[in-house]
Amino acid sequence: MNEYIEATRSRVVVYDGGMGTSIQQAGLGADDFGGSEFEGCNELLSVTRPDVVEQIHAAYLEAGVDVIETNTFGGFAIPLAEYGIENRVHDLNLASARLARRVVADFATDGRKRWVAGSIGPGTKFPTLGQIHYSDLCDAYEEQAGGLLEGGVDLFIIETQFD
Repeated sequence: MNEYIEATRSRVVVYDGGMGTSIQQAGLGADDFGGSEFEGCNELLSVTRPDVVEQIHAAYLEAGVDVIETNTFGGFAIPLAEYGIENRVHDLNLASARLARRVVADFATDGRKRWVAGSIGPGTKFPTLGQIHYSDLCDAYEEQAGGLLEGGVDLFIIETQFD
C-alpha cells in the first residue's frame, strides 16, 4: 500500500472507467447473467462470464491505467437481494477481486506497478430517505469488504456516495 500512497504523492494515478457502461457495450443477454431473473446484475458476470470482465479490465490496463476497480459496485446484500442472491455477497466479491488481481498480474511483466481497488457503490436504499438504517448498511458494507479483502484488493473506492 505504501507504493500506492507514494505514487499519489508524486504523480497523477489514473483509474479505469465505468464497468457498467463497458458491460452494456458488450451486448450481453440474459443467458450471460445466468437467466432472465438475473439480467442486469453485473456482479454475477464475474462468475458467469469472467472472460467479459477480464477483457474489460485488460482493455483499461492496455490503455495505461494504474488502477482497475473490481466488478462489485452493487456487490453487497441490499442490491443483491433484489435478485434474491444476497447470500452470495462473499463469494461474488471474492471472485471479482481475484479476477481483477489475476488480470493485474498478467500486466506485471512490464515492471510497472498497478493496483486493484475494491469498488463499493451506494446501492438502492438510502438512510437519509428512511429506506434503511445506517447500521444495516454498515453491516452490508462490512460483509462486502471482507470478500474484497480476502480476494486481494489493494484499496477500496467508495463510489457515488451521497448519504
